[in-house]
Amino acid sequence: MQNILVIGANGTTGRLVCKILKESTDHKPFAMIRKEIQKPFFENQGIETRLGDLEEDFSDVFKGMDKVIFAAGSGGNTGDEKTIAVDQKGAIRAIELAKAHKLQKFVMLSSMGTDHPQAVEGLEQYLKSKKAADDVLRESELVYTIVQPGGLTNKSGTENVEVAKKLKKMGQIPREDVAKALVYALELERTKNTSFELISGEHDLKTCMKNYKS
Repeated sequence: MQNILVIGANGTTGRLVCKILKESTDHKPFAMIRKEIQKPFFENQGIETRLGDLEEDFSDVFKGMDKVIFAAGSGGNTGDEKTIAVDQKGAIRAIELAKAHKLQKFVMLSSMGTDHPQAVEGLEQYLKSKKAADDVLRESELVYTIVQPGGLTNKSGTENVEVAKKLKKMGQIPREDVAKALVYALELERTKNTSFELISGEHDLKTCMKNYKS
């Protein structure tokens, strides 16, 4: 049983990740939360929590962890300063801490469009911050997977997707499918040290990830 730290656990996608991990026989989730008031949601499901804030010192949450899923985000209604603090500086600090604690793998939830942030009006700083963190992870010497989904929806997951290094088209995908992709990516030899874009499609998610070659 591996201990998995979920950063951004109280977000919509993070909660789905924790639920999937809780139902797994191989992983035990630890939800990183910012406030004590968020604790009952997870404890009622039998999920342990760790108190930490990406904008402060959160080094203690890594103790005893084997791997980490970074699913945090500043949200679409925050300003550039908050985006940089969470999606860039917070993510980079998490990478540094994961390396210091010798974690086995770092799974990053990123986004499509990071190579051309100016192409998506209103998301320029978000995409720039995501790319900055992704680049640090790639150079960190950690074993990693970077998942870059299209637009996230709250529809039920289908596990039918399209996966490629670069899809050459935009698209959407349910958060539930993204959460499953993040959990699948925890396996060390699956999508090791690579990144891929992900949208809804016609192919089985698990099969695509098992056979993926960057």
